[in-house]
Amino acid sequence: MPYRFAFGKPPAVAAEAMVATSHPLATRAGMRAFERGGNAADAALAAAAVLCVAKPMSTGIGGDAFALVWRDGEVAGLDAAGPAPVSAQPVTPVAETGPTSVTVPGAVAGWAALAERYGRLGLAACLDEAVHHADRGVAATARVAELWAAFGGPEEFGPPPRLGEVFRIPGLADTLRAIAEHGPAAFYEGRVAAAIAEASWLDEEDLAGYSARWVEPLRIGYRGHEVLELPPPTQGVAALEGLGLLERSSPNLAAQIRCVQLALEDALARVRDEADVADLLDPAFLDRRRAEQPRPVREPAAGTTYLCAVDGDRMAVSFIQSLYESFGSRVVAPGTGVALQSRGACFAVSGSVEPGRRPYHTIIPGLLLRDGRLGGPFGVMGGFMQAQAHVQLVSALVDDGLDPQAALDRPRFRVQDGAVLLEEGLWERAADLERLGLRVVRHVDTFDFGGGQAIMAHGDALLGGSDPRKDGFAAGY
Repeated sequence: MPYRFAFGKPPAVAAEAMVATSHPLATRAGMRAFERGGNAADAALAAAAVLCVAKPMSTGIGGDAFALVWRDGEVAGLDAAGPAPVSAQPVTPVAETGPTSVTVPGAVAGWAALAERYGRLGLAACLDEAVHHADRGVAATARVAELWAAFGGPEEFGPPPRLGEVFRIPGLADTLRAIAEHGPAAFYEGRVAAAIAEASWLDEEDLAGYSARWVEPLRIGYRGHEVLELPPPTQGVAALEGLGLLERSSPNLAAQIRCVQLALEDALARVRDEADVADLLDPAFLDRRRAEQPRPVREPAAGTTYLCAVDGDRMAVSFIQSLYESFGSRVVAPGTGVALQSRGACFAVSGSVEPGRRPYHTIIPGLLLRDGRLGGPFGVMGGFMQAQAHVQLVSALVDDGLDPQAALDRPRFRVQDGAVLLEEGLWERAADLERLGLRVVRHVDTFDFGGGQAIMAHGDALLGGSDPRKDGFAAGY
C-alpha cells in the first residue's frame, strides 16, 4: 500500500476509558466490553479474540501472546509463548513453514491467565463477539484483503476475500465456543489438542503440559521517563538498549539508526529462552557500546497484531499476539479452524531447533511511565521491525512531544540486511545518510514499516492513536 500522509488527523480523546486496535471490529469489541462493566483487561481480551477472526492471516488462537499490565502502581508481564516439542530434533535448516515450524500455541493460556488475574467479566464473556463474527462473517477490510491476496491462505480458509467481501470461519467459532464453555482445557486437551498433534509435530503431552507465566519486565530510564519491555525470549531488550544508547546521543535520524543497528546486533546474538540480558542495559556497557561500529545482521520476516486499552481506574493493558508468518505455518488443525503458528522459524536466529525451548520472539508490548505514574501502553507490530519502531515511537513521544496519533503517523526507517529502508516522508534524507556511509533504499511498501497503537495519559484525559498503515482506530468515552 503506497503511503499517503494524512492531513494532521488529531488523536482520539476520552475522559474515562479507551481502546486502540488495528481493526474496526476489534476496537468495537473492546468498547462493548467497557460498556458491559469490564475493565482494560476485558477490553483487551475481547479485542484480541475478535482480531483472531477478523485478521486470521496475522493472529489466531494457534499463536502466542504477550502483555504488560499496569494497575495501582504495579506492573506485571504476561509471557504466553510456547516451546518446540520435547521430542523435536535439532534440525538444520530450520523450517520456515509446515508442520515442523509449529511451536505450542500459548495465546489461549495467556487469555485465561489475564482474565483470571485482572478481568471482571470472565473469559467466556470476552469471547462472545469473536464467536459471533466467526459464525456470521466479517467483511474484509482494505488491508486484510490486500495481505490475504498477496500471501494467499490455507485451503481450509477459502479463497482470498476481496475488499468488502464477507468471509466466515465456522470451525474457529466452534473452537472458541468450546473454550468459552470449558476454559483453556478445551484447547490444550481433548479433540482440539488431538487435531493439533495430528497436523504438526507437536505431541498431545506438549499441549497438556503448557501454562502461561507471569514475569518481571525489563526497564530503562529515558529522558525523565521509564520504558518497560518484556525479557527473553522476546526482543524487548533491543528496544531498551536502543533507547539507552539514544539517550547518550542527539535523537536525530542518523543517531536513531546507529543505536538501532547496535541494539539489534546485540539482541540477535544474546536473546534466547530464559537468557539473562540485564548487562545490555548497564550504563557502563551502554557508554562503551555507543562508540563501537555496528555490523550488518540478517533477519526473517513476519506479521502480528497489537492492541492496547486503558480504563477509568487507569489500569493499562499493552497486548500483542501473532502467528508469525502470514497464516503462520499454513497448517490448520483439521476440524478446528485453528491456523498454527510458524514461530519455530525463529530458531534460525540460534541456528537450529532447541527441543522443549522457545525461539527468539519478535513480538513485544511496550509501556511508558512518567514519574512513577502511567504514561501509557504502546506497541508496533511487524516482526523484526518492532524493536526499532519502539525506539522511533518513544523518541517521537518523549523527545518531540508528539501526541500518539502524530507519533504513529510519522514516517519510519527500517534497518534490514545491511541497508536502511526509508519510508516516503524520509526520502529527502537519503543523501545525508548516504554521505555517512549507509546503504539507503527508498522503500514503497508500508507493510514493512509495521503498524502501531498507543494510548497516553494526558492530565485527566486519555489521548489515543492508531496507525494509518492499518485498518483500525482508537476510541473511548
